[in-house]
Amino acid sequence: MNGPLQGTKVIEIAGIGPAPFCAMLLADMGADVIRIERANTPASGLEMAPRFDVLNRGRRSVAVDLKTDAGVALLKRLVAKADMLFEGYRPGVMERLGLGPDDCWAVNPRLVYGRMTGFGQTGPMAAAAGHDINYIALTGALDAIGASGGPPIPPLNLVGDFGGGGMLLALGLLAAHVESLRSGKGQVVDAAMIDGASLLMTSIHGFKAAGLWTGGRGANLLDGGAPWYGVFETADGRYVSLGAIEPRFYAIFLERAGIDPASLPAQHDTARWPELRVALEGVFRRRSLTEWRAALEGSDACFAPILSMDEVPGHPHMVARESFVTIEGVVQPAPAPRFSRTPSAVQRPPPHAGQHTDEVLAEWGVA
Repeated sequence: MNGPLQGTKVIEIAGIGPAPFCAMLLADMGADVIRIERANTPASGLEMAPRFDVLNRGRRSVAVDLKTDAGVALLKRLVAKADMLFEGYRPGVMERLGLGPDDCWAVNPRLVYGRMTGFGQTGPMAAAAGHDINYIALTGALDAIGASGGPPIPPLNLVGDFGGGGMLLALGLLAAHVESLRSGKGQVVDAAMIDGASLLMTSIHGFKAAGLWTGGRGANLLDGGAPWYGVFETADGRYVSLGAIEPRFYAIFLERAGIDPASLPAQHDTARWPELRVALEGVFRRRSLTEWRAALEGSDACFAPILSMDEVPGHPHMVARESFVTIEGVVQPAPAPRFSRTPSAVQRPPPHAGQHTDEVLAEWGVA
């Protein structure tokens, strides 16, 4: 095992989406993460070989039926040796199984207990089912994403599930673990995707309060409203991104693109933004993607080509940083962030459900 979390024992109650993402982060950083699931029954319910379920990489899988007294008793014996446990059930489910925080603290008072939900442990919607799109809808994040005059556009499931969910849970677990090392006491980490997605909107709320955000989609600084912060089509039907917010970077873009500043409206003349956008769209359609990359890529023009998922791993910068790895023939993002002394690594490929039951129980000293 590699990484800064080497020696940390974590129990993941198998689920889908944000909780497995959190587990992947901890495992990449060297934690010994044990995934508790039903034998031969992947929690995701998706019909695909385990090697493609890359969110499950780095862990070992133990088959336990938590609907039986024997299964509950076995898990408690593992809990007694763990530093953290986290689950993604609706509020009250773990308590009904006899595995709530108080039940686990009875055998391990220093256990950090993480809870991953969409709506949180409290509130009138706490027990409701939902998915990423519902959670970010409730936070205003979804309403803010999309073109002017068009509907909101779901940003994959990155904002709720992963950024506002799994990432937040990982941060909370690690913070509580640091505190438990001092106090010897565990606590509950209530990671709700509505809280995390709202937190990701913090700066936008600040812009709005300052009068710098209108509230309408596609009309603001960072949502494609500003003509020099957006996406443009090239002569060959490809797309590029431009983010030249600062005047000095905008000036570099104009110079390298061969544009006379006097021929355009002023950068921050918002009344003439539609005119400026039309002009820039015309400029970008004059050259191919390859030509624009030659002119702008790697400069301070704040430019990047919009690459497909197939193209990304082969980009020279990604190759130089070894940003992707191949595990059992599946290309996938490498662990992040990077540590100078205790580097992270993909510890092992995604497991079959129950694959490591005997191995883990023997290693953790549970008969």
